[in-house]
Amino acid sequence: MAERKINPILKLALELGPIVLFFVAYLRLKDRSFLIGGTEYDGFILATAGFVPLMILSTLALWKLTGRLSRMQVATLVLVVVFGGLSVWFNDDQFFKMKPTMIYLLFGGALGVGLLRGESYLKYVMEEVMPLEQEGWMILTRRLTAFFLGLAVLNEVIWRTMSTETWVYFKTFGLSAAIFVFFMTQSGVFSRYGIDEES
Repeated sequence: MAERKINPILKLALELGPIVLFFVAYLRLKDRSFLIGGTEYDGFILATAGFVPLMILSTLALWKLTGRLSRMQVATLVLVVVFGGLSVWFNDDQFFKMKPTMIYLLFGGALGVGLLRGESYLKYVMEEVMPLEQEGWMILTRRLTAFFLGLAVLNEVIWRTMSTETWVYFKTFGLSAAIFVFFMTQSGVFSRYGIDEES
């Protein structure tokens, strides 16, 4: 089923809104603790507890408006619910901090399996957005596999060795910036192997 077009600003707001709201909530609650049901929760856990339903609602809204969800969106939502839920349930922020690691290992691993089979699974996900020759897809897939695995390692290093606040800034801004910069640096692949849709 073809994806229905929606206002790009609305789409961006639904995709990034939960992350921005998590960041704002964390900044407002980070130095506070709350006694709920006899258990003390810090601001990070409460921000996480708010992030999970927001992520569910925004993903459902995207599905309702566009008529489809990518496998990456579904996998991300499942991991957010699982690891965010574990953090809240056990009152332990480590589970949520591990979530980006699991996401990037999953994506990198899936692309890696495709490469071992001589295929580019990235092509199946992004072919409509970026038409490329097969060799271009293979080059991009190899680079993105290494990039995702590198991000997984970097996330582990940061959350295990630095403060929660540093990790929140890294997750909110660092990961998004890294992905943006990665694709900007692939312009040579796009220009060399790009396919003119009109032809």
